[in-house]
Amino acid sequence: MVFDVYEVGGIGDFSKKEEKERTLFLVDEKVFLVVNKNTIEVRTDLKLGKLLREKYESVMESRYFGRGGIEIVMSGQIELGEVYDLVRLSYNMTAQATSF
Repeated sequence: MVFDVYEVGGIGDFSKKEEKERTLFLVDEKVFLVVNKNTIEVRTDLKLGKLLREKYESVMESRYFGRGGIEIVMSGQIELGEVYDLVRLSYNMTAQATSF
C-alpha cells in the first residue's frame, strides 16, 4: 500500500523536512506525521492508540511520539481511508496544541 500525504484532504498548510531514514511533516514547526520506509507514525490520544494496537497487528507504539502516537505498518491491514483519518486527526491535534 502506498501512502501519499498530498492525497489526504482536510488538512491545512504544512512543511516537510527530509532526514536520512525518514521524512517529517510539520504544522507550525511541530511534527504531526513521520513517514518511514514501510511505516508511518502519527499522534493520537492514548485511548485511541491503545484500541488500535489491540485491534490491529500492524499498529504499535510510535518510536517518534512514544505513548502519544502510533506507528502503522503499511501492509494493507488498515484501509487507506482510515489511515488518512488518523493523519487528519494528528494534524488537527498538533495544530491545536501549537495555537495556545
